Amino acid sequence: MPTGRGKAAIPLLAAALAAGIALSATMGFLRIPIAEVIAIILASLTPQPLPAGIDPIAVTVVTDVRLPRILAAALVGGMLGVSGAVFQAILLNPLADSYTLGISTGAAFGASLVIVLQIFGLALPPAVSVPIFAFAGGVGTLAVVLYLAAGDRSLSSTSLILAGVIVAAILSAAIGFLKFLADEQVGIIIFWLMGSLSGASWQNIFLLSPAALFGILVAFCYARDLNIMATGDRAATTLGVHTIRLRTILLVTCTLMTALAVSVSGIIGFVGLIVPHMLRHLVGPDNRLLVPLSFFSGGLLLLFADTLTRAILPVEVPIGVLTALLGGPFFCIIFKKRQQHGKSDF
Repeated sequence: MPTGRGKAAIPLLAAALAAGIALSATMGFLRIPIAEVIAIILASLTPQPLPAGIDPIAVTVVTDVRLPRILAAALVGGMLGVSGAVFQAILLNPLADSYTLGISTGAAFGASLVIVLQIFGLALPPAVSVPIFAFAGGVGTLAVVLYLAAGDRSLSSTSLILAGVIVAAILSAAIGFLKFLADEQVGIIIFWLMGSLSGASWQNIFLLSPAALFGILVAFCYARDLNIMATGDRAATTLGVHTIRLRTILLVTCTLMTALAVSVSGIIGFVGLIVPHMLRHLVGPDNRLLVPLSFFSGGLLLLFADTLTRAILPVEVPIGVLTALLGGPFFCIIFKKRQQHGKSDF
C-alpha cells in the first residue's frame, strides 16, 4: 500500500501547483497584485463579477496573455513527468524517458516538416497542422520502434531502448536536413526545437487538458500492474499480468501525451527524467504514488523554469535550454551512480 507520507504529498503538491500558477500570473512587465489575480481567475471560472477597481488592462493581461502560457507550462510539464515515470517503469531503467525511445524526436520531426513546408509556400494552418504532424511523427516513430523490437517477442527493455536509439539517430539527421532546406529561415526551426511556450493559447489548453486527463487515468489504472512487472516478466506473467499488452497500451498512451506536448512547446528535455527519478528516492517505487506526484511535480518544475525565463531573466531564453542545463548534470550523476553500483535503482 502507498505510504502515508506519499499520500500526504499529493494534495500538498496539488496545492503548491495551484499557488504557483496564481503567483506566476502576478509576475511580468506589468506587476499585478496576487489578490487581483485570484479575483480575475475566480471571475473567469464562476459567474462571480469582477470587484470594482480592477484595471481592465490587468484583466486582459492575465486572461489572454499569461494564463494560457502558465497553464500550458503546468500541463506540458505534468504530461512529460507522467510519461517519464511510465517509461522508466516499463523499461526498468531510471535513465529512460520519451527521448530514449525517440518519440520526442519523431514528434519534433513532424512539426519541423510542417514549418519547412510553410516556408516553401504550402498553405497549412499552423494551429492545426503542427499538432497533427507532431502527433503523426510520434506515433510513426513508436510504430517503427515496436516493429524493430518485434523480433524479440517479449518486447524486452533492451530491444525497445536499442530500437529507440537507432530511430532517434535517423530522425535527428532528418531534422538536420530540414534545417538545411530552411536556409535563411532556419532560426524558426532552431528556436522551436529549443523549446518555448511563448506562443501558447487557449486553443492549446483545450488540446492538452483532455489528453493529460486521459493519460493520467490510464497510467494510474495500470499502476498496480507496473508494480508487479518490476519483479520481472516471468513473475508478472505468473501473477496474471499480460506484459506485452501492458507495454503496448502504456507506450501508445504516453506517446500521445508526449507528441501533443511537443506540438505545443517544442522539445523540452529532462523533465521526464528528473522528476520521477527524484520522487522514487523520496516516496519509493510505488507507481500508484509516482503517477500523480510526477504530474504535479513536473508541472511545478516547468512552471518555475518558464516563469524564470518569462518574468525574471532580462532576455527570454528558450525553456528547453534551461531544462537541459538543469537536467544534463543530473543525467551524468545518475549514469555514474549506475556504473558504480552496476544495477538500476528499481
